[in-house]
Amino acid sequence: MTTGDDEAFDSLFLREFSRVRAIAVRTGLDPFEAEDVAQEVFAQFYGRHSPQAAYAAAWLRRAAAHFALNTIRSRRRRGIREERQATAIATLGVAGDASSDPLQAMEIEERRADIRRLMSRLPQRQAAVLAMRHSGMSYAEVAAAMQVPVGHVGSMLRRAEAAFKKEFDHATHR
Repeated sequence: MTTGDDEAFDSLFLREFSRVRAIAVRTGLDPFEAEDVAQEVFAQFYGRHSPQAAYAAAWLRRAAAHFALNTIRSRRRRGIREERQATAIATLGVAGDASSDPLQAMEIEERRADIRRLMSRLPQRQAAVLAMRHSGMSYAEVAAAMQVPVGHVGSMLRRAEAAFKKEFDHATHR
C-alpha cells in the first residue's frame, strides 16, 4: 500500500471501527471479544481491498456480523466463555451497564448467554440482519452491508425477528 492508501485506511478505521465493534457486540459478544472481532475484520480488509472503495464500509459491517457470529458458533465449550465473562465482571466490578449488584449482574449475563445461544441457532443471514439493525444501523446501511435493495430490509428483518421469536418460544417451552 502507498502512503495515500495508508492514510485512507487510517481514516476508514477511525470512521468505522466503533460501528464494526458495535455490530459485534450486538451479536452477543462481550466488549473485549467484539474489539478482537473488529480488529480482525480490519486486518482481513487491509491490503486486500482499497480503503477508498465505495463498498468499504458495507464490507466491514457485513464482515463484522459474519465474523462475530462465526466466533459464537465455533466455541467448543460454553464454560470458557462464562469464565472469561466472570473474570471481566470481577475485574471491572460491574456487568456492562448494570449496577454492582451481583444478582443483577448474574441475571444480565444469563440473558446475554440466552441471546447468544438463540442467535447462534438462526441462519447466518437472519442473525446478521438482526445484529446490524439492533446495533443502530439504518435500513439503508443494512441494505448496503447485506447487498440488497433498501426495500427488502424490512421484510428480512421481520422474518429474522419471527425466527428469533420462534427460537425463543421453543427454548422457553422446554
